[in-house]
Amino acid sequence: MSVSPTALRRSLLAFVLLLAAAAAIAGAAFYLGDPGPGAPAPSAVGGPFALIDHDGRKVTEKDFAGRPHLIFFGFTRCPDVCPTALAEISAVFDKLGPDAKVSGLFISVDPERDTPASLKDYLSSFDKRIVGLWGDPETTRAVMKSFRAFASKVPTKDGDYTMDHTAIVYLIDKQGRFVNAFNLDRPPEAAAKELARYL
Repeated sequence: MSVSPTALRRSLLAFVLLLAAAAAIAGAAFYLGDPGPGAPAPSAVGGPFALIDHDGRKVTEKDFAGRPHLIFFGFTRCPDVCPTALAEISAVFDKLGPDAKVSGLFISVDPERDTPASLKDYLSSFDKRIVGLWGDPETTRAVMKSFRAFASKVPTKDGDYTMDHTAIVYLIDKQGRFVNAFNLDRPPEAAAKELARYL
């Protein structure tokens, strides 16, 4: 049976489109999937930083080397997203046990109102392995840029403002490399099992 040139072109086009779609799906799965401990970072996210911790000490990314850590950008006046994420991180750390060498870094996106002292007070309700980090506005912008994070002021009716910000939890391995966004939308036992792979 002969096939017309038009039908043949349509078949070839459909096949090419199918291959392109499969490649796109595979690429997305590679980026969003967990590459596993020791695998190269899927993208250039994160990097060196120098901030002040909630005890007033100068720290850099090197102070957290040798242990996996979760990074979350937020602010102490956040009404719901930040306390929810911090409570979920605390639950994951609790499932890992008190001796697990992990850290959580809560980096303020509101340096004008937050201070190291206010961060310490705010974090006292969560796992002690979560550290508050503060930097001046210029430093904060640079750190957010390196993590491809976003934050902006949103005026409120009372003349004050709140912050619209990235709500991603970043998983960083023991070598200080970005692994992937860490999924907290699951039972803490399951999240702890994944994080334990990087200890």
